[in-house]
Amino acid sequence: MDLIKAFTNEQLKTEVPELNIGDTVKVHNKIKEGTRERIQIFEGTIIGRHGGGISETFTVRRISYGVAVEKTFPVHSPNVEKVEITRTGKVRRAKLYYLRDKVGKASKVKELID
Repeated sequence: MDLIKAFTNEQLKTEVPELNIGDTVKVHNKIKEGTRERIQIFEGTIIGRHGGGISETFTVRRISYGVAVEKTFPVHSPNVEKVEITRTGKVRRAKLYYLRDKVGKASKVKELID
């Protein structure tokens, strides 16, 4: 059992970004195409977080050409290069799944002004 804990602690990232539900983020994701490697940016709103430790994930949602796209990213994955927070959202829920039913301006999350 200690071997498993030691292995997972070794794989954890040291600097984890402070991700909150409702934030608009840019996720820099590493994509491998054959022998080449490139960075693809996925920008959207965080609608949920799940799990803890090595298996912690967050779900990002965006509307692209009228079609909603949701991607789930592992927080500690080596393929997630970095996560930039562009806006902080003002929300009162832990999961924003209700945004799936909203269209247009109703699907926006208000910005948190400090």
